[in-house]
Amino acid sequence: MSRRTDRINEQLREEISTLLTRQIKDPRLNAVISITRVVSSGDLRSARVYISVMGNQETRDAALAGMQSAASYLRRELRNRINMKHTPFLSYQLDDSLEEADQVLRLMNKVKPEDETTEAPNIPGGD
Repeated sequence: MSRRTDRINEQLREEISTLLTRQIKDPRLNAVISITRVVSSGDLRSARVYISVMGNQETRDAALAGMQSAASYLRRELRNRINMKHTPFLSYQLDDSLEEADQVLRLMNKVKPEDETTEAPNIPGGD
């Protein structure tokens, strides 16, 4: 991916986050929602927007539905905010990477090395 595409992805992420917090009043979007990343296509005509939602699966699904219903509004607002020849079509997807990372950390914490002891080792001649 080019630096230009990276910059555009970051700008889209910031603008969508701003619009989400300041202008969208959908009750399904009252949960804590983060735009984790945006991945644009090579021609910049479309972009996948990954969202992370705090809450149970029902809350997450409702937030995703709210984002999808606001998609045309968000695209129209982005057209006025970003300087691009074509405003990309946005598709929204739940980002499970944070939950997956949390699950891996929990599993890692359960696994303890077998040679771990709570007592200090007895070193001869250490007196």
